[in-house]
Amino acid sequence: MSSKLSQLLQIEHPIIMAPMFLVSNTAMVKEAMKSGIAGCIPALNYRTLEELRSALRELKMAKVAGGAFGFNLIVNKSNLKFKEQLRVICEEGCDFIITSLGSPEDAINEAYKHHIKVFCDVVDLKFAQKVEGLGADAIIAVNNEAGGHRGNISPKDLITDLVAHCNIPIISAGGVGSKADLDKMLGYGAAGVSVGSPFIASVESSVTNEYKQACVDYGAKDIVMTERISGTPCTVINTPYVQKVGTKATWLESVLNRHKKLKKWVKMIRFAKGMRDTQKAANEVTYKTVWVAGPSIEQTKTVLSVSDIVKKLIV
Repeated sequence: MSSKLSQLLQIEHPIIMAPMFLVSNTAMVKEAMKSGIAGCIPALNYRTLEELRSALRELKMAKVAGGAFGFNLIVNKSNLKFKEQLRVICEEGCDFIITSLGSPEDAINEAYKHHIKVFCDVVDLKFAQKVEGLGADAIIAVNNEAGGHRGNISPKDLITDLVAHCNIPIISAGGVGSKADLDKMLGYGAAGVSVGSPFIASVESSVTNEYKQACVDYGAKDIVMTERISGTPCTVINTPYVQKVGTKATWLESVLNRHKKLKKWVKMIRFAKGMRDTQKAANEVTYKTVWVAGPSIEQTKTVLSVSDIVKKLIV
């Protein structure tokens, strides 16, 4: 299963365990590396810079041959911690950074000084060519089957378009829950895949058993888009609570989002509130069940270890 991604990160299998807000942790990434794939954690999963620094050091100590680890950075203005998170990651070092939701220019320029690769989330060719021009090492092609902040283009159309017009590796994100899905993405020309939702219901995940069980009990048909987490459309499981509160922005947010000077602040407030709601749902038993996931939970039939989930993807 060697591919461009395997060569780029020196990993056995061309798979990144995708960064998942509130879900990804060091225990999951350690097991991912032992299984011959890469693992990635959102920097925002850590409340303080010292916690982030401690996680980096823990993973460096645990790194094994054939595995790699990285961190995800939200690079737009909603993340007030971005510059300090980037500084700590570059000081401590890791194999790669994945950038999301904004211009990766500062991250690319700083990471390269420390020999850290940068992969950039994109949803279309326009942004793919832009990040390639900025010097990205690879493109994360976020398609319309991804969990969380997804794109609008099908895996096949997005991968083939980017492969035809870009000169750096294309890593497909979304729609992979089995080896057949992985083979399909590689067949379209992807250098590898980024897989998130199937790992939510893992033994090593620290989210509630209720969240894990939801990924077992619900399926692809139960995934809906909501604007009420980060201000950017995001996929969640359509629980009774999500149905009750709705998935559209409030009328006031809609009005303010059209105001050139105010929309940035509206988005920041929505982002902060949405993160609090999802954090409670992930870590506590609550009726406010806002569980982020993608349609690939269709393949999740029981809670498994990270290593067993990897086996499902490669065997």
